Amino acid sequence: MDPYRIVKSRYVTEKSIVLENLHTATSNRSLSACKNPKFVFLVDPSANKQQIATAVEMIYAERNVKVVAVNTIFVKAKPKRRGRGRPGARASFKKAIVTLEAGDSLDAG
Repeated sequence: MDPYRIVKSRYVTEKSIVLENLHTATSNRSLSACKNPKFVFLVDPSANKQQIATAVEMIYAERNVKVVAVNTIFVKAKPKRRGRGRPGARASFKKAIVTLEAGDSLDAG
C-alpha cells in the first residue's frame, strides 16, 4: 500500500505541538524524562500500527528516522449544528502518535 494513503497528514494542534516539544522541555523533571520526540499524524482508519510505522519511515527516509512506537486513537464523530438547528456531525478520524528514536526529528533544520 502507498505510504501516502496510510499517513494522510500531520495533525497540528496546541496539544500536539506540546507533545512534539516534550523532549526539549526543562521546566520540570517529569517532562525532561521524555527523551524521544513524538509526532501526531492523521492516518487511514483501516491501517494498523506496523503499516503506520513503515509508512512514516518511508516518507521520511531522507531524514533517516527510526520509529520506536506507535499509539493509535480513533476519534468518533461529534454532533454539530449546521445552521438553524439542523443536525449534522463532524467527521470521525483516526490519529497516530508516533514515537521516534532520541535525536531524530521530522522538521528541517
